[in-house]
Amino acid sequence: MPEPLRIAWLTTGRGPGSYGALEYLFQAIDAGLPVEPAVVFVNRDEGESEATDQLIALARGRGVPVEAFSSVRYRKSVGGQRSRPGDPLPQWRHDYDNLAAEQLAAYDFSLGVMFGYMLIATPALFERFPFLNDHPALPDGPVGTYQQVIAQLIERRATESGCMVNLVTGEVDRGPVVSFCRYAIRDEANAELWERYAETPGDEQSPLYADIRARGVARERPFLVETLRAIAEGRLNVPPPGPLDLTDEVESAVTGAKPR
Repeated sequence: MPEPLRIAWLTTGRGPGSYGALEYLFQAIDAGLPVEPAVVFVNRDEGESEATDQLIALARGRGVPVEAFSSVRYRKSVGGQRSRPGDPLPQWRHDYDNLAAEQLAAYDFSLGVMFGYMLIATPALFERFPFLNDHPALPDGPVGTYQQVIAQLIERRATESGCMVNLVTGEVDRGPVVSFCRYAIRDEANAELWERYAETPGDEQSPLYADIRARGVARERPFLVETLRAIAEGRLNVPPPGPLDLTDEVESAVTGAKPR
């Protein structure tokens, strides 16, 4: 057995998706995944959010140290302004990441993972430690939140989407791609949903939107686990010479079929 890959897990923990991803990771570790969380870092304080508190309790229940450091409360304490899309990050964000990096430096880990982490990382973090970021699209697909990604996919009438993990750099969602998987978002199973959506475009509450989101959610957790497995087993370097296609492994986890 290889030595466990020690990771730092960064998340905002704002909902069931973040909680479920960490829970899925723990279940995979119990099933033999050679990964060991050294620390879970959340950019919220305890008591700031019920959802985040539940995630903190999950980590601590597994004996994993937690660093809870609220970015919102830090911003208010220094009189900082909110970040605005398209504008350079304000100075307080760089200062916050410097402090976060100091907290993380107390733990022995070789790789950081950002999952549901709602802050754009600054050089204070990604130049000090290697971080992976999950993104709900193919390497050449849309950028932005999953809501923005799905909206663009529907607008383009795309036939497939995917998940990718990239190395965190100063270019949001466009750092070197480490791994990816792909899956269909337009097929016989949802052809009627596409037809119905055409009658009321732009509806995020539509069954088509929910269908595409569900297909992605079903894959993003096993995809991240298979990425970490490949790194831990030495089959994937960070950064890699080229991205690793994990479609077969992910579909095997989702459907139970054996990889080709």
